[in-house]
Amino acid sequence: MGKKVALTGNEAAAHAIRQINPDVVAAFPITPSTPIPQGVAQFIADGQMDTEFVTVESEHSAMSACVGASAAGGRVMTATSANGYALMWEILYIASGTRLPIVMAVAARALSAPLNIHGDHSDIMGGRDTGWIQLIAENSQETYDNLIQAVKIAENKKVMTPALGAFDGFNISHAIEIWEMEDDAKVKEFVGEYEPLYPLLKTDEPITHGAWAPPNWYFENRMNQLEGLLNAKDVVADVGKEFGKAFGREYGLYEAYKMDDAEFTIVAAGSVCGTTKDVVDKLRENGVKAGLLKIRLFRPFPYKELADVLSGTKAIAVLDRVSPAGAQGGPLFTEIRSALYDVNNRPPVINYTYGLGGRDTQPVHINSVYDTLKKIVDTGRVEKQFDCLNLRGTWG
Repeated sequence: MGKKVALTGNEAAAHAIRQINPDVVAAFPITPSTPIPQGVAQFIADGQMDTEFVTVESEHSAMSACVGASAAGGRVMTATSANGYALMWEILYIASGTRLPIVMAVAARALSAPLNIHGDHSDIMGGRDTGWIQLIAENSQETYDNLIQAVKIAENKKVMTPALGAFDGFNISHAIEIWEMEDDAKVKEFVGEYEPLYPLLKTDEPITHGAWAPPNWYFENRMNQLEGLLNAKDVVADVGKEFGKAFGREYGLYEAYKMDDAEFTIVAAGSVCGTTKDVVDKLRENGVKAGLLKIRLFRPFPYKELADVLSGTKAIAVLDRVSPAGAQGGPLFTEIRSALYDVNNRPPVINYTYGLGGRDTQPVHINSVYDTLKKIVDTGRVEKQFDCLNLRGTWG
């Protein structure tokens, strides 16, 4: 058992990095993730870490420095948010294409314009196809636990793929919660020593990173990269079980909350899941068979496993904390709907955008979703496939 602490999500991330004690952290400040590298810098100054902290002029440079350090053979971590994550865009592909197991904490935040520094999933969903493993946390405890596991997942020899641990900006990053911090030595033992596969600094076995790939080789490289990403699914499950044995908190690809006999189901990711669980509990007390399917692993997307869980429900609402951006629905909605395509008697699926730019999502809003699902089941008709929660006025 660890010790109970009352700290923010950013502090949870910073302490996870402290205990992992990577060889290099390269980062540039951006709200709301700034306290993470600030905390790491303080730990280094206080002699609690011997990590090389690289101060850079931008997030693009931060990820570039991470790529260089990881290619050299180091264990490497960083943190960012929003426009900083977007500025890394080019280098995110290079990190994944070079199969470098960099781990990044992302305090998920809205993207400009208009300027907004509050939480939503615009950044991580914008980068969902950059080839990175994506884990999403519900609270500070999961923020801490996910980052520790992410190192072990990314560095697995069958994976060798960068990974990010995302958590909602402000709702988690700046909110103080009580969570368990594990013993430093136990975390170090769990993570283990990093053994790079092909480090540049192993000069007696010279290799090339970042070579040009003409048409007769590029395709194979991309499929090799995809194989590592897909391998991560089983490794995430295995590491989650191993983490449970070590620390008493087991993790899977998702969390099925009261889904055994659920008729009305919300699918969501992030801090809204805590609110939804409270609503589910109240509805259950009143005899309503409500359930929640919380997505933990978004990339690679575990579509078969999720389809199995959802196939028995009568109606589904998917909550996306990002605009559909002209698609039929948000990213999570389109993934869930696709996963259910081959399911016999597939349930109707509707989509809500919520919480953009930090907009509050309260139990009354979640209750309205379950009311709509009950109406769909009762009438057999979907009136609106897409809608918004807590939006002033009406939409569409």
